[in-house]
Amino acid sequence: MNTRAIQFIGAGARNFKEWFAFIGQQADLGMPGSPYAINFKSRPESSGMELMNVSIYSCGDTSLGCSCGDCPSSPACSDYEPPSPQQKDTCSISLGSVKVKCIEFSLAILYIVLVSAFFGWGLFHRTRERRRIPASNMKPLLNFEDEKLTTLKVHEMVPQETNVQLSAVQGYMSSFYRRYGTWVAKNPSLVLCMSLAVVLILCLGLIRFKVETRPEKLWVGPGSRAAEEKNFFDSHLAPFYRIEQLILATMPDIKSGKSSSIVSDDNIQLLFEIQKKVDGLRANYSGSMVSLTDICLKPMGQDCATQSVLQYFKMDPENYYGYGGVQHVEYCFQHYTSADTCMSAFKAPLDPSTALGGFSGNNYTEASAFIVTYPVNNAIGGAGNENGKAVAWEKAFVQLVKDELLSMVQSRNLTLSFSSESSIEEELKRESTADVITISISYLVMFAYISITLGDVSRLSSFYVSSKVLLGLSGVIVVMLSVLGSVGFFSAIGVKSTLIIMEVIPFLVLAVGVDNMCILVHAVKRQSLDLPLEGRISNALVEVGPSITLASLSEVLAFAVGSFIPMPACRVFSMFAALAVLLDFLLQVTAFVALIVFDFMRAEDNRIDCFPCIKIPSSSVESDEGINQRKKGLLAWYMQEVHAPILGIWGVKIFVIAAFFAFTLASIALCTRIEPGLEQQIVLPRDSYLQGYFNNVSEYLRIGPPLYFVVKDYNYSSDSRHTNQLCSINQCDSNSLLNEISRASLVPESSYIAKPAASWLDDFLVWMSPEAFGCCRKFVNGSYCPPDDQPPCCSPDEGYCDLGGVCKDCTTCFRHSDLNSGRPSTEQFREKLPWFLNALPSADCAKGGHGAYTSSVDLNGYESSVIQASEFRTYHTPLNKQVDYVNSMRAAREFSSRVSDALKIQIFPYSVFYMFFEQYLDIWRTALINIAIALGAVFIVCLVITSSVWSSAIILLVLAMIIVDLMGVMACLDIQLNAVSVVNLIMSIGIAVEFCVHISHAFSVSQGDRNQRAKLALGTMGASVFSGITLTKLVGVIVLCFSKSEIFVVYYFQMYLALVLIGFLHGLVFLPVILSMIGPPSMHVPVKQQEDEPSSSALLG
Repeated sequence: MNTRAIQFIGAGARNFKEWFAFIGQQADLGMPGSPYAINFKSRPESSGMELMNVSIYSCGDTSLGCSCGDCPSSPACSDYEPPSPQQKDTCSISLGSVKVKCIEFSLAILYIVLVSAFFGWGLFHRTRERRRIPASNMKPLLNFEDEKLTTLKVHEMVPQETNVQLSAVQGYMSSFYRRYGTWVAKNPSLVLCMSLAVVLILCLGLIRFKVETRPEKLWVGPGSRAAEEKNFFDSHLAPFYRIEQLILATMPDIKSGKSSSIVSDDNIQLLFEIQKKVDGLRANYSGSMVSLTDICLKPMGQDCATQSVLQYFKMDPENYYGYGGVQHVEYCFQHYTSADTCMSAFKAPLDPSTALGGFSGNNYTEASAFIVTYPVNNAIGGAGNENGKAVAWEKAFVQLVKDELLSMVQSRNLTLSFSSESSIEEELKRESTADVITISISYLVMFAYISITLGDVSRLSSFYVSSKVLLGLSGVIVVMLSVLGSVGFFSAIGVKSTLIIMEVIPFLVLAVGVDNMCILVHAVKRQSLDLPLEGRISNALVEVGPSITLASLSEVLAFAVGSFIPMPACRVFSMFAALAVLLDFLLQVTAFVALIVFDFMRAEDNRIDCFPCIKIPSSSVESDEGINQRKKGLLAWYMQEVHAPILGIWGVKIFVIAAFFAFTLASIALCTRIEPGLEQQIVLPRDSYLQGYFNNVSEYLRIGPPLYFVVKDYNYSSDSRHTNQLCSINQCDSNSLLNEISRASLVPESSYIAKPAASWLDDFLVWMSPEAFGCCRKFVNGSYCPPDDQPPCCSPDEGYCDLGGVCKDCTTCFRHSDLNSGRPSTEQFREKLPWFLNALPSADCAKGGHGAYTSSVDLNGYESSVIQASEFRTYHTPLNKQVDYVNSMRAAREFSSRVSDALKIQIFPYSVFYMFFEQYLDIWRTALINIAIALGAVFIVCLVITSSVWSSAIILLVLAMIIVDLMGVMACLDIQLNAVSVVNLIMSIGIAVEFCVHISHAFSVSQGDRNQRAKLALGTMGASVFSGITLTKLVGVIVLCFSKSEIFVVYYFQMYLALVLIGFLHGLVFLPVILSMIGPPSMHVPVKQQEDEPSSSALLG
């Protein structure tokens, strides 16, 4: 037993009064206590009685051989104090009666300094500008008449005496798009057919399409340390058993909110009824019927190791009243290790903390929940006939609970939550098809929006011609083909899809792709109708092609950076998204441009939208002039006449800079509050039965997951010190592994270790000891002889054991003289270890290792004096939050690393949840590195295309602020940091580029001073950024709010909605202001200085 000695023999007595109360307690025959009640009364010193003057032994006396776990005050253990709880950094500064964190105080000081410096610089710069410009030339910024004269389109901004001096890359791109646009406009059918053929070939890979739903394949990288340790544990010891669990709880009181005790006759009888249903459950597997007894864990070979309070009655309802009913249960809560009638049906003690929930301390009678756990045998790798039977039974078990048990429990005013080992995988499969309607609606909404925003309806008579419904539908189909092409390509090379890919990427690519479609169509409409269609297509591509290319390449690179995330689900998602966005961009500049040509040809020929075969006579249309030319709308008027002039006011600029810097610095302070993790409830559908189960696990369970300390290559030879470095009994090192575990359990708040470890090594050494007379015994012929109360020494059918039977001549394995200082020799250890692991525990010898330690030692190759793997089992403390799981794993690894270094023995901790939480140990480092890489990649792309460090640096600054602000919103919304949110942050960089690059590009190619260029950029591209980027993303994101999967609502709806709003504010408010103050110089240069260099006029033809 991994419990302390006084807890085992004295029911936890802490002084002599409690000890006397325990031994004087009336108990039935065979139970610890007295046959009749004894009340030990203390006597005052004046009574005349003299105390017996006899020396007593302390637990630290070396002759007793107490371990450091039982006697920390032993001289050998006194030098090794338990580690002190880790103190969190709580740096704070007192400002009067208010305490402020150091980081918040520092950021406030930094904010004041930055704003003051910026304000001073702006005031100085403004004063210098006023002195430099003659008073007669100074005009008010909000002179609308002048602005109307100077507001021009991007390609019309350049006066005759100046040209736009483009970078080499931009010049090449503009020249390419000019020639390419003309060619596409002349050969739209060829371009459309070729592009569709390529993407349809990629779609052929969908034949091999598969969806991955196994949690360990979704959330765990194959090269992770936790995965390797799990594989080592499973292959050398035994895979952790499958868990089927029921949580039966009382309803909390409406007024007080407290739950009453569940330990009552009626509730225990109900539990027997539930158990009868479970025992009678049969599942069909390949034509054979499978029951719980066929698959359950049977440590002793006969009875299932079910963890339930019913074990105190040997799982037999006929024993209930014979044993004493509720009183017996309450008695067993305190004496479960010592009373024979409290032993389970599988002949092992049942810790009440594993079968009860909702209690405090050791007040088991106050428990408000019964925890019933069915351990089921597990097979390595999840394959094989054994796991197939288990999965079949688990499905029937879940259905039984839904169909029968829930109604039984609810009629008693109780609650029941449940789970099986395969529940999460099955619910993830169900989730993959749960939002088909949501996806369909989103595409319909987006299609409607595209159709409206692409068309310009000025007159009802021309509506049938000027609308762009067919073009919008074609654009949606282009997006769908890009997604299918990406999925098809990766499916062809054997990469499985995930539910995130199936549900999120269509939204993501649609939101990203529609932006470019709107910008392309609006750019064509801005061209003069005096030009032929080929010229308009060519000029439109020259105007917006470079910025679209820059935005798309930035998005692809940012998405691709996410493929470096070790979590498979997020890595695969990033790969699929990057290729989908790339295909979408390529289809936009090929197939969609060809579709634009067809649509404009249709409109100019007065053919009806959606029915191009029908042509309307020219007389039926009031005026066909301008059908394909974009007219200034209300949004464009607002941007040009209201939004831009207001942002040009000097006071507004200072306010904007101060407000956005404040938001960013506040977000930096909030970022420290983001916790790592991913709640299980969020991954599952909202209506999943596991939602209530996980909530009850956090609320009721009072013991954490099993924790194993695995020792590799334990050398048990007499020449090695490994034995004393591991064990915790007499003569073991005080700093041994087991003593350190026991010491760490004294500070569970920092170590997350609940109790001392169960040690096969300690029990084996005691089992071999001559003092344990009934344990290690041998027949005359040298073979193993079991204890006298076991067959063949004692027949189980007999009521008593005859000491004169076949075992009368059995002797102990060793005499004291056979051992070396109480330790076995190498040969003795090698010979008796299999005996110990096969020895059944019983009353005569409770140290038998069969059942408790059957899978604790790997005997393969142990004859070489080296045991490749063995484990020492304990428990974590209750883990209720994601951060608790992360901290417990970190604490266990730090503990094992420290002990391993001190003992020079390979030791690692293992628990079933480690491989799912390993990513969170360094999630902040992973996030910061990948965000930095993505920002660097976008900066390089901007620099290569624009050849302007100045412009690229401003874009980088705005992107960094957007990401920091988004993380601040995450902290406010309690969105945790995990691989999903990290990928979102990385992809947000690519998406945020769209809010910046078009305004920045328009600013660079505009003419005038910084204020004028900022207003011109907003007037030209502001409306397109708002309607073509902000609103399209907003429409696509809002649909995710109705998803049945909480993960999409939290990590995609909330995060992407925040991104759209933050990106809009930064792109259309902060960026124009910062450009008007410190923007890069204009690309316009006098013609006479650049006669031999390429210019925009030459490129525009």
